[in-house]
Amino acid sequence: MSNRNVLLAIALVSFGLIGAAMYLQHVLYLMPCPLCVIQRYLFIAVGLAALVGALTSKPKLGAGVGLLAALGGLGVAGKQLYVLSQPSLSCGIDPMETMLNKIPTAEYLPWLFYAEGLCQDAKEKFMGLQVPTWAFIWFGILAAVTAWAMLRKRA
Repeated sequence: MSNRNVLLAIALVSFGLIGAAMYLQHVLYLMPCPLCVIQRYLFIAVGLAALVGALTSKPKLGAGVGLLAALGGLGVAGKQLYVLSQPSLSCGIDPMETMLNKIPTAEYLPWLFYAEGLCQDAKEKFMGLQVPTWAFIWFGILAAVTAWAMLRKRA
């Protein structure tokens, strides 16, 4: 399998995860908190980097940028899991939420990027795990696969 095919698969998975987030928000009514919205941006960044890498002559660069976004996602999802494990913590209505909701993407695509939930409320389980746990797992998988695509010799 070529790096381009691997990167196309990474893009497909990343955008599919955004579709899953839309399902959770608009069908199951799980409102995204600020950390969830940041993870959405990072999943999209992984997907776009992988797609650009697959469609250009720089697949390793696309994989590298995707890896950085996936590692950022691991950090954000890890922070959200930490918040969930500490009942006294909250991301609540704070300056981060206000700032996120003023970014043009949140103003023009509120159905995708508007934060209105609370991080400590993200305890609802989906297929046996909390949604932030799923995000952490998927960012880990995407980080591993993008690193593999970046480091392998096959073009």
